[in-house]
Amino acid sequence: MPHPSDISPADARSGIDRLLAIMAALRDPVTGCPWDLEQTFASIAPHTLEEAHEVADAIDRADWPGLKGELGDLLFQAVYHAQMAAEAGHFTFADVVTTICDKMIARHPHVFGTASRDKTADQQTRDWEAAKAAERGDARTLDGVARSLPALTRALKLQNRAARVGFDWPSTTQVLDKLVEEAREVVEARDSLSHDHLTEEIGDLLFVMANLARHLKVDPEAALRGANAKFTRRFARIEDWLAESGRKPADSDLEEMDSLWNRAKAEDKPSPTRT
Repeated sequence: MPHPSDISPADARSGIDRLLAIMAALRDPVTGCPWDLEQTFASIAPHTLEEAHEVADAIDRADWPGLKGELGDLLFQAVYHAQMAAEAGHFTFADVVTTICDKMIARHPHVFGTASRDKTADQQTRDWEAAKAAERGDARTLDGVARSLPALTRALKLQNRAARVGFDWPSTTQVLDKLVEEAREVVEARDSLSHDHLTEEIGDLLFVMANLARHLKVDPEAALRGANAKFTRRFARIEDWLAESGRKPADSDLEEMDSLWNRAKAEDKPSPTRT
């Protein structure tokens, strides 16, 4: 494989090497882009998170042409971090590729080794988590759950980690009881406690909601994305209906908009199936 420095950024035939060459050119201390030269791991990290979310959004919308572009943007983020790491002497993009290849081979002994493939997907997931735990060695149970994850996703991962060592409610009944308890504490905090205490109680309530979703095998992030999409769709219908009379929501009132919301909600319900 040619070295990236031997590849022209204009060479459309060179695949990943072309992308590495473009990145190196952007970061060239003499001829590179001033903006790119100013960037650090910390300044690029928010862009990396944003690109990952845009990948998920394209998938959610089944926008396959858009997904192609979003995956390219996300790949560029990996190349960007690897370039800065190489400049600092930490590692290279080739090291990144080698590391992920070695990890995938080690964690799939049923594909690349002699382990049996006669396992369910659930069992393979448990084996995967066991391999990760072995790699962590003597680390604490909750170590390594990224703090930058969306809060609901991180809550789910923390709860799953704790559940693997037996710290979990046995059924949804106890989770629902806890949900009622936390909701009651939110009401009490609203009426008599400080804003900081209220914030803490809201956090506890959301954490239990994530736990309930986990027990019911529902992805809370996906559930909330669906609720967001539903709210957006229904509110757009309210705006459409108001626009028919030349008005905007600010020209209406809660009673009217609530009525229109119920109308939009009725539209969302599937039609009865004819038999």
